Amino acid sequence: MDSVVPPGLSLVSVLSLLACSIQVLAAALLTLRYGGRSSAEDRWILLWLFYDVIVHLTLEGPFVYMSLVGTVETSEGPLAELWREYGKADSRWLISDPTIVSIEILTVVLDSLLALLLIHAVLKDKYYRHWLQVALSVCELYGGWMTFCPDWLMGSPHLDTSSQLHLWVYLVFFNGLWVLVPVLLLIHSWISLRRLHALGQDDHNVNRKKM
Repeated sequence: MDSVVPPGLSLVSVLSLLACSIQVLAAALLTLRYGGRSSAEDRWILLWLFYDVIVHLTLEGPFVYMSLVGTVETSEGPLAELWREYGKADSRWLISDPTIVSIEILTVVLDSLLALLLIHAVLKDKYYRHWLQVALSVCELYGGWMTFCPDWLMGSPHLDTSSQLHLWVYLVFFNGLWVLVPVLLLIHSWISLRRLHALGQDDHNVNRKKM
């Protein structure tokens, strides 16, 4: 079966990438279903948030479970195979590394909850939308930092960057998404809050003139 996939890719890696594509499709369908009346900007944000929740619950949730009852390395099933594939790039995910599991517990529980609340806030235009957006973005960035910084300080002994697939797709692309998008969301919140502040200042100045 491996002969039918491009060189450098295994059947498991192809199926894993296909599963990620299906998650993006599911997020897009949810965005169309619930965010049709939102602005184009908010629809992109909703697409990310739906994808974020789907990944946390359908991939990272099972990882946490497997890591708490055993390890990915000793587990069976399609999701265990997927995580073993990712573990070729970062072996800590195979052995229930305490730092990784701790971060993932926080991610699955707290980040999923914040993302769901933020989806509601975006759809309903709630006043606390940007508070949640900033909180979620900071949590995501903290999770990424604590995932890799401890290993970098030790000389990256658990990372295998000899494969272009492992380096650029598994490590850089997939982890980079959870850096780039939260940074963009923080910038979006900064601009939106600055705009609201400016409007408030204009209203205040108008009221002072009327007095």
